[in-house]
Amino acid sequence: MEMRLEVVQVPVADVDRSKSFYTEKLGFVLDHDVEHIPGMRVVQLTPPGSAASIVIGTGMTSMTPGSLEGLQLVVPDIGAVRAELVRRGADVSEIQDMGGVQFAYFADPDGNRWVIQGATPSEVRDAHLNEPAS
Repeated sequence: MEMRLEVVQVPVADVDRSKSFYTEKLGFVLDHDVEHIPGMRVVQLTPPGSAASIVIGTGMTSMTPGSLEGLQLVVPDIGAVRAELVRRGADVSEIQDMGGVQFAYFADPDGNRWVIQGATPSEVRDAHLNEPAS
């Protein structure tokens, strides 16, 4: 059996405002913006280098705009990525070190909350694999 998570819906109130945020401030690639049936607009956006995309739009979900949290973007150099996002105008938290793994946080215009995780150094990953379960 094979399964791949490829698309996650992100609930937003204003599709055009969110589309601008994700493309201009975060650098996501616009894959498509279509309305196949009246009232159902599908805007698919992909983070640079990602195999998975997000979808924003109308007529697709009953989730409340801003209710999604914890989507995680893993990056090789969190300092460089954070600096680029801030340069583009995104409001990204300072980088926090959580025991060798670094994180930063931001929200989209509706309040959907995202996490940026720096790539886990091999020595930290190996130490976590060798820890006994609690």
